[in-house]
Amino acid sequence: MKSVVKKILRGYQRVETDRIIAFRSHWGYQSEYCNPASGNEKGGVEGELGWFRRNLLVPVPEASDLAALNQQVLADCIANRGRTIIGKNMTIGAASELEREHLSPLAAEGFPIHELLYPLIVDSKGRVKVKTNWYSTSLWPGLRVTAVVGPLTVEILHDNKVAARYKRCYGRGHDILDLEHYLDVLERKPGAMKGSTSLQQWRQAGRWPACMDAIWRELEQRHNKSKGTREMIALIRAGSIDGWDKLIAAVKDALRLGISDSAAVLHLLHMPDPEQRRQYAVALAEELQQY
Repeated sequence: MKSVVKKILRGYQRVETDRIIAFRSHWGYQSEYCNPASGNEKGGVEGELGWFRRNLLVPVPEASDLAALNQQVLADCIANRGRTIIGKNMTIGAASELEREHLSPLAAEGFPIHELLYPLIVDSKGRVKVKTNWYSTSLWPGLRVTAVVGPLTVEILHDNKVAARYKRCYGRGHDILDLEHYLDVLERKPGAMKGSTSLQQWRQAGRWPACMDAIWRELEQRHNKSKGTREMIALIRAGSIDGWDKLIAAVKDALRLGISDSAAVLHLLHMPDPEQRRQYAVALAEELQQY
């Protein structure tokens, strides 16, 4: 694999990557390589991987997330310790315990699997290129940042503080944008918000429910398109601070009461007690009936 070997030399010699050298130095083992495309040189390993794949990964297992999948695979591995390989006279678990007596103890600390990329420069659009994709930040263009790249996440750090966190994209040439990072620009140019790429990505990800469009239309009718959009941006800012779920709940309450004022939505948002919010909503609805 390219993540392990930079270059294949004559025979069994290899030029290893810095990461794999650090990895095996941390865990205290030596690397032994086979000839390319020569699975027969490690037949036991190849055979056991094939057995595990056929018996435990077919059909493809389903899980709610990666942590649940790891627990499921770990349980299968533990159960597999009671199996006896053909031609052997003891179980896998018994052979493992026998071998454990001759092994060095594990290192006390785990090896960090995240990759650090430094320095990276924030471009004129507030983005940072991490490997093959662009990720948005709220930082000023020209700043030097660090990217912490993990198997599932990408974090952008500035002055050792997390400026942005994303689910890692394994495609090439994609723009992964967060609407919250462009609120300052959109507040100056509110007409660009409806067609912005960051808003479209929020819609596709399910982060922009229909109630947000409904309150946006109400704000535009109450004021005008520019001011209504700025009022909407104020609500988004509040949601980024107090919680997006709380903002959506407050917007739904406001729409149910027929409220089209951002200040009233924020008032509902800042009521932490659900019973207090309900009583306020009932009182407000009764008061508005006379109008």
